[in-house]
Amino acid sequence: MRRVRYESTGGPLFLEEVPVPAAGPGELLVRCEAVGLTLPVVRKVAEAAEPVPLGGEVAGEVLAVGDGVTRFRVGDRVTGLCFGHGYADFVLLHEAMASPVPGGASAVDAVALVRSGLVALGALEAARPEPGESVLVTAAASGVGHLALQLARIRGASRVVGAVSGSGKAEFVRSLGADEVITYDAPQWGEPVDYALDAVGGDLLTPAIAALAPGGRLVAYSSGGGTIRAYDLLVGAKSVIGFQMARIARGKPELYERWRQELWRLYAQGALKPFVHAEFALEDAAKAHTEIESRRNLGKVVVRP
Repeated sequence: MRRVRYESTGGPLFLEEVPVPAAGPGELLVRCEAVGLTLPVVRKVAEAAEPVPLGGEVAGEVLAVGDGVTRFRVGDRVTGLCFGHGYADFVLLHEAMASPVPGGASAVDAVALVRSGLVALGALEAARPEPGESVLVTAAASGVGHLALQLARIRGASRVVGAVSGSGKAEFVRSLGADEVITYDAPQWGEPVDYALDAVGGDLLTPAIAALAPGGRLVAYSSGGGTIRAYDLLVGAKSVIGFQMARIARGKPELYERWRQELWRLYAQGALKPFVHAEFALEDAAKAHTEIESRRNLGKVVVRP
């Protein structure tokens, strides 16, 4: 089978031929139909000291199951987060990380919706929004951000502000239901909001905190790091909440499953619409990474083995 790999920090990515892996205890062997790319994985290629497997959100058909698997059988269509080599014709998926793909939904729909949607919904839950509150969503055109923006509206936000890297993304973000769109370099981010969902981090944390109304909450779920000054929180009695999806997946599987079901329900109703920016062939994975690194994507970037 074909698999994408790299040998040193910064790449390049290349295809290699390797044997099809065997499903171990608790694992599913999946014929991969789609891989949803994530910014953390793209960053690891550029920053990790040692090469790491290119994992990600995968979807496809179960070809074999390992010992102890009880929830799935051969022929089922599943999606889930692959921690091993995910950019491949065949992938191994732990049963605990897998969920069924409903009939009528494509593999591309699944990788655009589930993992990014879980992060978006989890970050929103962490903010504990009240109906009628206002919200700021950074990286509002990203794979996670465009879903977070829609979910905030579904949960009753009265005013939704999307923050993006460039004005060329404004029309897309407004089409998702944003009342206002701002760019990161704007001197003022408009009227203060009750809570913010931040997927960027770094230098953007300071203006995001400043955009909060007194008593506002910022949920940080970015892998981009950054520093927050205590004074900026004290003067407005503001707070910062860190959110990590892995903690929910490992420690609260029942909540994880409930969120997955909610995403599919909203998708089936047409209330939540995942958008795919572009699809790339497996051999063009490097181009897919470039698309994310350049921050040009509107919605999800997908690789199709």
